[in-house]
Amino acid sequence: MDLQEKVKLTREIFERVLSFAGYKYIYVAWTGGKDSTVTLSLWASFLKEKGYNGKPGTINLDTGLKFPEIIEFRDEIAHQWNIDLHIVRPGIEVHHYPVARDRVSCCRDLKVQPLKRAITEFRVEALISGIRNDEHPSRKERDQIEEKSDPAYHQINPILHWTEMDIWSFIVQEGLPYCGLYDQGYTSLGCMPCTARSTGNGERSGRDREKEASLDVLRSLGYF
Repeated sequence: MDLQEKVKLTREIFERVLSFAGYKYIYVAWTGGKDSTVTLSLWASFLKEKGYNGKPGTINLDTGLKFPEIIEFRDEIAHQWNIDLHIVRPGIEVHHYPVARDRVSCCRDLKVQPLKRAITEFRVEALISGIRNDEHPSRKERDQIEEKSDPAYHQINPILHWTEMDIWSFIVQEGLPYCGLYDQGYTSLGCMPCTARSTGNGERSGRDREKEASLDVLRSLGYF
């Protein structure tokens, strides 16, 4: 399957989503990273072609530990692309929290619980993610449309079948912007305490090893 065919499949997934979820209750989980930015671009273009004139809705989890560069990129692109940006923060003062001491608890408190509150508050019916099945073993068997509970919604994974090379090819092909951290040796962006430059041993080689080993547990709690 070439990139054009993969884009076509992504659009078919979007069509399916619109068949069971109301447009106003479909959001993109936008981190500001390369994958979710490509996903947001595809969704925004799809909506425009379908005649939807409203702003694409996005949910951004701001843990208070994000790189300044990713926050700056997020705000700049949200303005340029006319995005309906909902920034969700944990109800915890991170300066008094044991950050990254227990990776599972930290992600649960700073990411998962705020996300669940946002899904309930915004009455999310479908949340579009930018995960890919080649970036981590725990994502190889994921489905493109997944039913979630507590709270109930659908997680949509429309670029699950894409590769890292596909992402960069599409960015170059479409002239899409991306965070400058990628030009500084980072290949996957998360919170600052758990993210370093790539070691050259895979796309997520700069991510904290303990957290990477716990992705299945984090997924069971509601993580992507």
